[in-house]
Amino acid sequence: MLPTAAAYEHPERAVATATEWFAGLGGKAVALDVLRRADALDPDRAATVRAARFVYLSGGSPLHLRSVLKETPVWDALVAAWDDGAVVAGSSAGAMVLCDPMVDPRGGAFTVGLGLIVNLAVLAHAEPDVARDHLHHRTLELASAGLPVAAITERTALLRDPDGTWRASGAGSVRVFVDGEEAGLDALP
Repeated sequence: MLPTAAAYEHPERAVATATEWFAGLGGKAVALDVLRRADALDPDRAATVRAARFVYLSGGSPLHLRSVLKETPVWDALVAAWDDGAVVAGSSAGAMVLCDPMVDPRGGAFTVGLGLIVNLAVLAHAEPDVARDHLHHRTLELASAGLPVAAITERTALLRDPDGTWRASGAGSVRVFVDGEEAGLDALP
């Protein structure tokens, strides 16, 4: 797991939470300290990511996560692992930054994400009624024509299967919006 997004928000807590969560699923989380850009430039850390079959990006600051990983050996290793069939998962900021465009949490506008998934934006921590959240409502208004925006509520995952189909899993919901109107998961790239 990469606690990068939580670098300034107690990354050890993100590691402890992930360790507990994945242990409950029968897995083992191993944290890789990639907290600063210099860490993401390290070839040994990149090799560890490249060899992984499951890479989890924690929540925190999507802007910090993007600035640390963009155009680095660790990011290239993550993409190569994914291309070879590894599972890549992100929580909150981790999910947001995987997309391009990415929602800027400072005001709900769009900015450049890392682009593992293109032509999709994720709204993390969405209210079941997206219109009730001012920033999320603003994001939907600012979305470019045809851009799917996935509003994902707490304790819910948006999953992309190996065949490219999307599905929701968890206690909440995933609502997809295109041009301000609700659409189904089939609208996702």
